[in-house]
Amino acid sequence: MTVHDLRQKFLDFFKEKGHSIIPSASLLPENDPSVLFTTAGMQPLVPYLKGQAHPMGKRLADVQKCLRTDDIDEVGDNRHLTFFEMLGNWSLGDYFKEEAIGWSFEFLTDRRWLDIDPKKLYVTIFEGDNDAPRDEESMGIWQAQFETQGIAANIGEAGKDEPASGTEGPRIFLYGKEKNWWPGAKTKGLCGPDTEIFYDTGRPHDRSYGEVCHPNCDCGRYVEIWNNVFMQFNRAEEGGSLEILPNKNVDTGMGLERTAAVISGKTTVFDLEVFQTIFRGLEQLSGKVYGSDEDIDRSMRIIADHVRASVFAIADGAVPSNVQAGYVVRRLIRRAIREGHTLGINGLFLQTVANVVIGEFGVFYSALETKRQEVLDALKEEETKFRETLEKGMRELEKMMKGGDMTGEKAFILYSTYGFPVELTEELVKEHGQHVDRLRFQEEFKRHQELSRTASAGMFKGGLADDSAETVRLHTATHLLHQALRNVLGDHVGQRGSNITKDRLRFDFSHPQKMTPEEIQKVEDQVNDVIRRDLPVRFEIMDMDEAKKVGALGFFEDRYARMGGKIKVYFVGDEERGYFSKEICGGPHVRRTAELGLFKIQKEEASSAGVRRIKAVVMDSGA
Repeated sequence: MTVHDLRQKFLDFFKEKGHSIIPSASLLPENDPSVLFTTAGMQPLVPYLKGQAHPMGKRLADVQKCLRTDDIDEVGDNRHLTFFEMLGNWSLGDYFKEEAIGWSFEFLTDRRWLDIDPKKLYVTIFEGDNDAPRDEESMGIWQAQFETQGIAANIGEAGKDEPASGTEGPRIFLYGKEKNWWPGAKTKGLCGPDTEIFYDTGRPHDRSYGEVCHPNCDCGRYVEIWNNVFMQFNRAEEGGSLEILPNKNVDTGMGLERTAAVISGKTTVFDLEVFQTIFRGLEQLSGKVYGSDEDIDRSMRIIADHVRASVFAIADGAVPSNVQAGYVVRRLIRRAIREGHTLGINGLFLQTVANVVIGEFGVFYSALETKRQEVLDALKEEETKFRETLEKGMRELEKMMKGGDMTGEKAFILYSTYGFPVELTEELVKEHGQHVDRLRFQEEFKRHQELSRTASAGMFKGGLADDSAETVRLHTATHLLHQALRNVLGDHVGQRGSNITKDRLRFDFSHPQKMTPEEIQKVEDQVNDVIRRDLPVRFEIMDMDEAKKVGALGFFEDRYARMGGKIKVYFVGDEERGYFSKEICGGPHVRRTAELGLFKIQKEEASSAGVRRIKAVVMDSGA
């Protein structure tokens, strides 16, 4: 089964179960400064899990693009990825445990869908503690499901009882909050027990991880493929007691690549066809063969993963730069280039790999095809710049070696000043009988990281889950700013990203040059005039064609158009006095513009090529 087969089967299954299929949100979180990228399937749906009505109803299913960089240095082994897709089905106060567990089991085992032997499946549930009771309900539902297949699902104790090998024996295992509770043991907000589904790969147990294997054993025999989270509680404050929710939600997640690999009998995710296609392209470029050498495999995996992640990120607006999301993309690209150098690839090659990625994924993610040239141009520009950087670094490295041994401090200067990878420094100085003091390099690197963290402390506050009055006011102010910029500068202005904390808004928009002081003042005056007029703010639920007919702005509309889903269009103003703005948005917003108080632009600056950035605040009108 390919990832494309699994992705489509999942969506078809839940569509039959009455779910609306919603598109993936952008990798750049909309108005969520708590993270640089969308890292989980639930992240874009937090407002709806908290009670806001979703325009597509109470039953939803999607495939969410995700990007995590916590383990970026581990990519190259047989399992780590930066970019991945997460399948999810959601109940917003509709169905609960009975249906969620039943449908999970049906999708996995029914011949019409994945046709997995149920004897290969094992589940975990929350064991209970002084804070919350054991999840007896999920236990009973699972036992009933397995019983339909002639399997007696007994309860086992992790690390003590051997999991069942046939139709009898332990199949359900109990764990505490560290394994079967979301989001965290004492975390504030919506929370609840979860039940995870594991697949038995049949690999021999590694006893270095314990005498007896179990679903959460780190030896890797059992692989988690699906997680059902039951949000039935709310914790009002960090570490506080739990309150039972009147409306309970279901939040599920299935990693697309991991599941496709496991049920296809692949040893690693890199054995999947989507990666093998990229490897074949790299073989032609390098003359090397994937699978012939561990170092070659590592380099090709890094290139495949990093270019795939970069293609998706750039298509969503994360242009390579020296700050925030753009910096992560730059790092991914440069690491891929370095591995290309290791493979002996001469000349520019990222565009070739990117075309393979777009060819594989463009059918489902139409924005990749739409923005193909934009992505290719960004990669070519970055690769050209970095090769020039490498040349400068090479000259500096030669000077340093003439001045004595290559120290860890010198290697860090090459890395921090010239962007010269330490691995490449090590490779080159080795040819001259020298070596880099990696320990000293790491000390310098960590010191630099600490300084960076200190400098950016407090940058990521609030977030999508922050629906405070301050963030809601700033969200509405962003709409007014967007329209005012178009009125003053022209219709070429379009949103390229936004970021809101409780203290300020940041808005990126397309414009070729620096704004004049007069233009900035005109924009600010227009926004404040709309605030002064106290116009109503309301929304209507429409489809994309209806939104276009009424003239609503929507610069990320491809994510909705692909699925043909319902959307919210927010109107500022009314028919009698005229509408100031109409824009596609998930909300939330104030009810009248006078609630914003006073709007003030603090800064206008460059963000990237052809993109400007405004930082602004709202304050009480008397301030």
